[in-house]
Amino acid sequence: MADAPKRRDIVLVVDDAPDTLSFLTDTLEGAGVTVLIATDGASCLELVDQITPHLILMDAMMPGIDGFETCRQLKQDKGLQHVPVVFMTGLGDTEHVLEGLKAGGVDYVTKPIVVEEL
Repeated sequence: MADAPKRRDIVLVVDDAPDTLSFLTDTLEGAGVTVLIATDGASCLELVDQITPHLILMDAMMPGIDGFETCRQLKQDKGLQHVPVVFMTGLGDTEHVLEGLKAGGVDYVTKPIVVEEL
């Protein structure tokens, strides 16, 4: 009897910085997680129409729709309201942290990202 395939968690990483995407992809895949990538807010919103991730790691500052607005739009979709969004950004001021939480984020980590913290 064949073993059932092991279920892998899916994390959507939304960031426009290639170095961050590479670092997070390598780290998460090394931990046995399936990684999806979007490089801007619009791509993120298109992707979640097709696949619902278990977690979204969202950069706050991106071209086009920023991460805060992208998160607000995600949280308006009843099918996505349960998906946690963790902001990751170089913006560490209290006002930005509060904006991320008000937008619907569940946590906020600052760049450079510390793997153990994430």
